[in-house]
Amino acid sequence: MYLDEYKRWLAADLEDADLKPELAKIEGNDEEIKDRFAVALKFGTAGLRGVLGAGTNRMNIYVVRQATQGLANWVKTQGGSQTVAISYDSRLKSDIFAKTAAGVLAANGIKVRIYDALMPVPALSFATRYYECNAGIMVTASHNPAKYNGYKAYGPDGCQMTDDAAAIVYDEIQKTDVLTGAKYISFAEGVENGLIRFVGDDCKKALYDAIEARQVRPGLCKTAGLKLVYSPLNGSGLVPVTHVLNDMGITDITIVPEQEYPNGYFTTCSYPNPEIFAALKLGLDLATETGADLMLATDPDADRVGIAMKCPDGSYELVSGNEMGVLLLDYICAGRIEKGTMPKNPVAVKSIVSTPLADAVAKHYGVEMRNVLTGFKWIGDQIANLEAAGEVDRFIFGFEESYGYLAGPYVRDKDAVIGSMLICEMAAYYRSIGSSIKQRLEEIYAQYGRYLNKVDSFEFPGLTGMEKMASIMQKLRDEPLTELAGHKVVKVTDYKKPEETGLPAANVLIYTLENGATVVVRPSGTEPKIKTYFTTLGKDLAEAQAQKDALAAAIEPILK
Repeated sequence: MYLDEYKRWLAADLEDADLKPELAKIEGNDEEIKDRFAVALKFGTAGLRGVLGAGTNRMNIYVVRQATQGLANWVKTQGGSQTVAISYDSRLKSDIFAKTAAGVLAANGIKVRIYDALMPVPALSFATRYYECNAGIMVTASHNPAKYNGYKAYGPDGCQMTDDAAAIVYDEIQKTDVLTGAKYISFAEGVENGLIRFVGDDCKKALYDAIEARQVRPGLCKTAGLKLVYSPLNGSGLVPVTHVLNDMGITDITIVPEQEYPNGYFTTCSYPNPEIFAALKLGLDLATETGADLMLATDPDADRVGIAMKCPDGSYELVSGNEMGVLLLDYICAGRIEKGTMPKNPVAVKSIVSTPLADAVAKHYGVEMRNVLTGFKWIGDQIANLEAAGEVDRFIFGFEESYGYLAGPYVRDKDAVIGSMLICEMAAYYRSIGSSIKQRLEEIYAQYGRYLNKVDSFEFPGLTGMEKMASIMQKLRDEPLTELAGHKVVKVTDYKKPEETGLPAANVLIYTLENGATVVVRPSGTEPKIKTYFTTLGKDLAEAQAQKDALAAAIEPILK
């Protein structure tokens, strides 16, 4: 079957000039042909993600057309505005894929609102809500290496598409021939006939206003003299992040020159992920050189932000996503209580794999902490529930340990723009009272205990990788662990059992040990990896780290 499909592509008059040479090059190479054509990229709640290239298992204009036709078929059943918002980041072919999607939607009589230049995930979520769209499309592969691109689909609430809607779209995709099944007109024709329009300045301004309205201490940054180094990692963060920071009075910003402008090859870091030290190295070097108070980096689609903080001895220390989530929660709670802007019965939300230290901080401030499945759409879902009850203002903050933060209901996905704004405001505040982010973090640990949260990953590449991951997870269920590193397992929570967890089913296992430590095992939703999340609590960092190392050594042979 896959050979027949390969031959069909080889014989077709392909519009993308990059595809034909690639197909010719793999002629006679069964492994390569199989890799590209034996399966199709699966469309799920996170949309599509794959390596750029020719074939059904690659990201190219034909796979994008097919996916968009599936989405268009679903939109046509939804009534409403019959409009879809589109944005894209700096990845290779992102702009082409965005315009290709617009052409398919227009050919189906669906209106399009597309950004006139690259803009991040939160901007797409906002435009989807602003224009009361049926759906949104964000062309990005987030923080994957340069050879990847992807296509995230959003529902009318600006949240990533629900399981039910994604399943319908996937069915429609499967009914659509990848090369010939999608209706399509050129982007220019769609613009000419009025179906494709650009996102207006009113929408862009409304987004900035919504973000800036969430300042905890407005005006503080104008006099704080904060010195910042910022890297957009060659992605979409440069314009919105600097716009908001300038508006709030942070003007001493040094941009990392090699990572300033859009560059889908990400030549300075093979993995443009602010969680990884290599991606921040140029920024850290520049921070050291300039004596900056803070170094920030946003990922290519600017939904996540990582930082390095200046320590009292002049060195810089990376702050984990868990630590920053706790710091921001603490800052927002204390600041809003001080300013009298805290809502009644405030709610914060975090994922089940994020640090329990946040639960302790929330409790201290009288904030209800809700724990949800991994994936920011579940945080968005909680905001939607509050909105439906007329209580959306109760939501003060949501975060995931993977550097995703949101402090308002104006969008329904993580937002590195507001994350950057609040981190800078927090740094400016602590500086203004003779303290620092580092000092505040140590105070939090002194108050609540020395929590340590670490994530390890085990990769399972190739076509058999997913099968191997599934068999490991099944074995863990069939033969439950009774101890780890000499510590008895006192509780196993299986998130495939919603009747026990109260949450939708998910492929996640959480082991609670007699010493209070937890180990979470879950396959990644976007990459062929099983991730393990360790939470330990010690009298100091060394003790917490020793506990983590012992647990990691005990679980490693089980996951290989």
